[in-house]
Amino acid sequence: MGRTDDKSALGLETAGRGVLDSLDTPTATPPTAPAPSNESADALEQLKKLGELHSSGVLSDEEFASKKAELLDRF
Repeated sequence: MGRTDDKSALGLETAGRGVLDSLDTPTATPPTAPAPSNESADALEQLKKLGELHSSGVLSDEEFASKKAELLDRF
């Protein structure tokens, strides 16, 4: 693997960890009413990012499944 590949892999890993870290941040209070469309759109975007990170090999099957379930449980 060359230097360019190393930098690309590091960038993907950094991005993946950022997504995982943002999912680990608990919300102050759980919503009692249905989530507004902005939150739903954000959740969908996070799921897409997780899928991309999983497809690219940054996230293992276990990490992907865990974070996906965690995200879906919020809604």
